[in-house]
Amino acid sequence: MNGETTESRTKPARGPRYLPGDPRPAEDVARMIRVDQAGEFGATRIYAGQHDVLRRTPSASLIKHMAEQEQEHLDTFNKMLTKRRVRPTIMTPIWHVAGYAMGAGSALLGEKAAMACTVAVEEVIDEHYAKQAEKLGEDEADLKATIERFRQEELEHRDIGYAEGAEQAPGYPVLTRAVKTASKLAIWLSERV
Repeated sequence: MNGETTESRTKPARGPRYLPGDPRPAEDVARMIRVDQAGEFGATRIYAGQHDVLRRTPSASLIKHMAEQEQEHLDTFNKMLTKRRVRPTIMTPIWHVAGYAMGAGSALLGEKAAMACTVAVEEVIDEHYAKQAEKLGEDEADLKATIERFRQEELEHRDIGYAEGAEQAPGYPVLTRAVKTASKLAIWLSERV
């Protein structure tokens, strides 16, 4: 029978590792880049809001340091968007305003509240980047390495927040829960639109 064995004829064909409706690998990578660019844009806006309110406080230099790292992350993802021809999220104008409002609003509650906001955002981003890195294969080694490097810097920001008394902020559990919920919603929306 044309050299086929019974075993090779009865074995089901191995198909793709995704279900119908799941994004294809190239679409999945495009979504990652889109959401990461949006997230880093939002982070620059959060730190801009915090810095504008707290520019004359001891926290200003730390906020500036974190903002500079976020700007580097944003510049990197902006280049990836262009190089890979990935469309940015249509939510950018909303993240422009919402990010700034989150940063300024938390800073108006005080330096510790601004740091609580930072802790909450960075914990969500840590989890988000870890999931992305886990999904990426050898064919996306450069993207994976970039995400891992940025993840470590986000963890540095979280640690700065804790060291600066984030947990002493008034209403810490409520504030961080609200910021985490908003951050997760922003991720979900930015991946899709």
